[in-house]
Amino acid sequence: MTPLKSSGWTLHPGESLADASAALPDGGQLRVVFLKPSMARVTWARGSVWREPRTWAVAPLDEAQGHTHMPWEGRERDALDGFQRPTLTSSADADGPQLATTALKLHLLGGAQQPLRLVWHDPLTGQVFQSDRTTSAYLSERRTGLVRHCLERDPREHYFGLGDKTGPLNLHGRRLRCLGQDSIGYDPASGDPLYKHWPFVITRTVDGLWTGVYYDTLSACTFDLGCEHDNYHGLFRTLEIDDGDLDYYLMVGRTPAEVVAQFVALIGGTHLPPRWSLGFAQTAMGLADSSNAQELLDAFIGECQTRRVPISSFHYGSGYSNRGKQRYVFTWNRSKFPDPEALNAQFQAAGMRLVANLKPCLLDDHPAYASLVQQGAFIEDSGTGQPVVEPYWDGQGSHLDFTRPQAIAWWQQQLREQILGKGIDVGWNDNNEYAIQSEDAFTQAWGRPLPMHRSRPLHALLMTRATFEAQQAWGAKKGSSEAVFTVSRAGPPGIQRYAQTWSGDNTTSWATLKWNIRTGLQMSLSGLFNVGHDVGGFYGPVPEPELFLRWVQACALNPRMVMNSWKAGNVSNLPWMHPEVTEPVIAAIRLRYRLMPYLWQCFVDASERHVPIIRPTFFNWPDDPQCLQDCDEFMLGEHLLVAPVVTAGERRRRLYLPQLPKTKGQHWVDFYSRERLPAGQWHEVDAPLERLPLFVVEGAELALAAPVGAGLPRHDDPVCETVRF
Repeated sequence: MTPLKSSGWTLHPGESLADASAALPDGGQLRVVFLKPSMARVTWARGSVWREPRTWAVAPLDEAQGHTHMPWEGRERDALDGFQRPTLTSSADADGPQLATTALKLHLLGGAQQPLRLVWHDPLTGQVFQSDRTTSAYLSERRTGLVRHCLERDPREHYFGLGDKTGPLNLHGRRLRCLGQDSIGYDPASGDPLYKHWPFVITRTVDGLWTGVYYDTLSACTFDLGCEHDNYHGLFRTLEIDDGDLDYYLMVGRTPAEVVAQFVALIGGTHLPPRWSLGFAQTAMGLADSSNAQELLDAFIGECQTRRVPISSFHYGSGYSNRGKQRYVFTWNRSKFPDPEALNAQFQAAGMRLVANLKPCLLDDHPAYASLVQQGAFIEDSGTGQPVVEPYWDGQGSHLDFTRPQAIAWWQQQLREQILGKGIDVGWNDNNEYAIQSEDAFTQAWGRPLPMHRSRPLHALLMTRATFEAQQAWGAKKGSSEAVFTVSRAGPPGIQRYAQTWSGDNTTSWATLKWNIRTGLQMSLSGLFNVGHDVGGFYGPVPEPELFLRWVQACALNPRMVMNSWKAGNVSNLPWMHPEVTEPVIAAIRLRYRLMPYLWQCFVDASERHVPIIRPTFFNWPDDPQCLQDCDEFMLGEHLLVAPVVTAGERRRRLYLPQLPKTKGQHWVDFYSRERLPAGQWHEVDAPLERLPLFVVEGAELALAAPVGAGLPRHDDPVCETVRF
């Protein structure tokens, strides 16, 4: 690898494009641009051409208007519009020039004899909070196109983020990859990568400062956060990008909330979904895959009503479109669903909105395949110009290229005709990791082609946008003002502008229950707020009664609560699957509806203030060092601490209740008994099988809902009381 050297740094005062740059021997440039007092951008252009000339992630949010616009063809990588550039002060010492804002101070080091490097200081304390590696920080490899960024590392630092990562929240010491792929049955403690491409890392420094670095690339990349060691370079951490560009945004804050909010505003904010989407939802592949699917689903509607299960939506799996094991998107198997319009009307009449599974790959015997080949709508081979054909769902198929207008138009037309026109409300964008293996596959990208390895996660984003905008237009045509809702399993930063997501095809086990909690919190810290898990486990064995109940309780106060499964013998996770725990299962679902006003406010705050809905305890209490320890608890919003039970047979559990500021009182209050427990201490609390332990910040007020009359709880039930704890 070749370290980056230059003749030295040049400062650019005033309104020029860059604030500092270093010219490179290959004609490229290393640049630093200050975007706001607490955010700067560093770019390394190798030669005169970007490998990734556009971004689909960076969409600076107009805080006055509350929204942003991203062209379908993306934003030019050199664009700086949307940022209010700060005033800088400059100085110099014997080692090199310095630039500063009120929140950032940068020392520019290196030149002809020494590798270029950046050292970032806190102007208030003078402490270094991020430093490029002294020996070499910016390296490239001619043979593979790989680019590397190396930073000095302190073993006491904490690292978080990177999307849907598994295991303990502190990622220090791990080597992790950003590359979305179908990871069914993944190890919940160490499996990697999963479904998201999310190259954003948060650091808590030794001095308690919080920083975030977002590497804006669609290329696969690997983060080494202290796993690798080299005697010649001291302690370091690295990012390696596979044949892409180095373009990163550094942001700093006094709290994790300040950093997360800056990142989410940078990538366009969070979509506020319709309120009904917060209710409990069910999907059951076993029912939809069965030969008498319509009959079974009709019976399911009746069971929900008879057993008085609160439920707001039903998510069709892909079984409505299958013939044998194969799935044919936007088609209905009429032998299993003789009258889908009538069935869908029954769901709607029962108060259940409908969500349909969609897949972006067409098997080569799909009725529309030949026509789409003629239209040039698929990912193609750069050598032959023919669609790339690879294994998919027990057959061979081709993926739609969502950077081609004809593919988007076909998709949206089919969505209108086969989904929305059949009485279904929402498209669920699934199996959209685009794990295409062909090295010659490419994306058309509106006339500026990208190889597949630089555009793979883009298709999940654009597929979801195509679904979102088709639904938006459909609602407008019908005169509806209801917010749009959609779901996506995969995607890069930007997906939160359109969709809810989840931790994918998890496995039924106590270990998964425990570690999925961390994965949900890791996504939340990463700026993915509307998240959840398949309740009871998607893959693997049928959950035994205790595990099933504890899973329902653990997910009852997640942003997303969907019971989804695919089990042998077409068995489905259903609320009444184990009679001995059915009553407490339904009670946990009812708890969600009782707390719906509070949960809805958490969603509003996520959209308006860019704060996670569920958070690690340290997010709310960053000055309490005990909160940095790994635990099973999490915060729902500002006031509610959720303490799921994740161990078989446990009826009491030990937990830490964080220290509260004096303005908030010195106790936590048990949600059920109203018992007051001292803050800043460890406690052993009751955790009976039928109850999810919950604790409220002393002095907080919670609005609680209840159904009108004898009706089932609904997402829009009125507030029945406001309780001060």
